[in-house]
Amino acid sequence: MSTNDLRVRHLITEEAARIILDEGVIDYGLAKRKAAERLGAAQTRNLPRNAEIDDAVRARQRLFDDDSRRTELLRLRTVALDAMKLLEPFEPRLVGPVLDGVVNGRDEVTLHVFADSVEEIIFHLEDRGIRWRGEERRLRTAQGHTAYPVVVFPGPAAQVEAVVFPVKGIRQAPQSPVDGRPMRRAGIKEVKGLLGGGK
Repeated sequence: MSTNDLRVRHLITEEAARIILDEGVIDYGLAKRKAAERLGAAQTRNLPRNAEIDDAVRARQRLFDDDSRRTELLRLRTVALDAMKLLEPFEPRLVGPVLDGVVNGRDEVTLHVFADSVEEIIFHLEDRGIRWRGEERRLRTAQGHTAYPVVVFPGPAAQVEAVVFPVKGIRQAPQSPVDGRPMRRAGIKEVKGLLGGGK
């Protein structure tokens, strides 16, 4: 790889990280393409790997770490814990940026919940007077890409997206879009620990 190619790849990596953090883009592929386009390198095939962008996101977050970011992360993790307590019968797990400590301007928390049917989650929310809407999320698993129902509802200070897996799905996390390994998940006890430790 030439020096110029390396420089362009580095610039795309840094711009993609900025897009993820400042513009709230969560799709690494989209962030890469936007970054390449903005840098006039839309035709390049030398795009950085997701892991490179993830490293740049974390480095940028550390560089600009301040009280407002820590306060925002605490707020989102508190919303997550409240939502997890609400959905406790479905063994909720926190995933994504809020678990990883990444504040990207998006007022949303993503949970994985486990039930025999999505209706169980819906009835649980409706019984408590909570309004919801349905969506779908495609996640990569060992069997390929699989569509899962998502129940979206308002938390006290942020939107909650509950991705509904079959009960047995608790043992098989989908693959991380960053490195292809099983996605990190945290239960109520771990999230309480994160709030206590502030990390």
